[in-house]
Amino acid sequence: MKLTRRNLLKSAAAVGVLATPAAGIFAPAIAQNKPLKIGVLAPRTGLAASPGISGIRAAEWAAEKMNAAGGIAGRKVQLVIDEETSPKDTIERFSRMVQQEQVDHVQGIVSTGVALALGPVVEESRVLTIFWDGTTQDGVVEKLPNPKYLFRSTDNECEAVMASILAIKYFKGQFKRVAGINPDYSYGRNNQAAFVALLKRFNIEHELVTEQWPKVGTMDLTSHVAALQAAKPDLIFSSLLFADLPIFMKQADAAGLTKSAKLVFPAAGWQHTAMKKDFTPEGMLFGHNTLYFNNPNANATAKEFVGWYEDKHKDYPNWESDRAYFSMISYQQAVEKAAKAKGGWPSVDQIAEAMIGLEVESLGGKGGWRKDKIADQTFIQGLTTHKNKYDFVTLDKFDTMYSTDLQKPAGADFWEWIKTAKFGI
Repeated sequence: MKLTRRNLLKSAAAVGVLATPAAGIFAPAIAQNKPLKIGVLAPRTGLAASPGISGIRAAEWAAEKMNAAGGIAGRKVQLVIDEETSPKDTIERFSRMVQQEQVDHVQGIVSTGVALALGPVVEESRVLTIFWDGTTQDGVVEKLPNPKYLFRSTDNECEAVMASILAIKYFKGQFKRVAGINPDYSYGRNNQAAFVALLKRFNIEHELVTEQWPKVGTMDLTSHVAALQAAKPDLIFSSLLFADLPIFMKQADAAGLTKSAKLVFPAAGWQHTAMKKDFTPEGMLFGHNTLYFNNPNANATAKEFVGWYEDKHKDYPNWESDRAYFSMISYQQAVEKAAKAKGGWPSVDQIAEAMIGLEVESLGGKGGWRKDKIADQTFIQGLTTHKNKYDFVTLDKFDTMYSTDLQKPAGADFWEWIKTAKFGI
């Protein structure tokens, strides 16, 4: 069924919502007797299955914890989970959640391509929605600057900015010949461009010897590895982050690149358990984004979650678990804040207002929401080590930075901002 305002209003009326400009107001008695339905859209198959599954598991864990403590403002949470795939199909599933499942809130979305297409649909639906990892940027330009019901992830460039700063911190004077291998879409191209721009900003002498752009989903990377090998770089920057990343690392290791070049991989944490010691070197700059599962400084909730995840799934979570938990706990606290202020079940508008300026403790540390409905979160990157009990690399030295030092302020031009930003250093 096509998502239209008429259909949405009919659906709203069917569950007792007053569909007026102050939409979403439930009669308190009706609201308290109904489960609070939270829709989750995330990939479970394909290239992005690893983050999608990790996020879904965290959402399920958070819902169980909330329900054991009485739910959200007295309502038990019921998750409605569906697949994120192409923009078109994901929009149709979002529509079905809103119209047929009559969800109160939606979260998820890993792909910025999907997020960019879904953003205007969210606004039309008037359903408060939180994107785990998706932004509404076209390149680095925000295309939905003033949403009312949509809350977005931190900017994609945060990890590239942090990796650039740390590459200078750890490797300055150890490289001149720089190469890049990045996925051939806006994320990869923006990350590579940001790295080069920051080398220039801090007057790091360098020569860009090659840039490789494999198409997303390419699993045969031999020609790209050969091109890198021929260029003889001292440092390789890469924002590969899907299932192609460990394949590249195996091929790069066989070609000797992991021994001859410094490696800067700001988003490797999506595949962290696949980055085996056999082909992933020590001393590689490795980004875990907003959750490092083995962080000795983690809060008690994060340690409990990682222990549960290992025990139940025989695996270790990546940062999408943090994004999902961050979304769940943000929504819970916003609802309860708005309900307390109203003295009854709040409207969607009241919940959205309560989200702005909210600060929460997520699995990865402090997080919050800016006035432009973009998240601030805590990022971790560091140097890899083999000195651990696992068959994959973990971090030895690592740095923690908050996104206020990593992402452009609301309304700023990214390329102009990085020319003068302090970056916390």
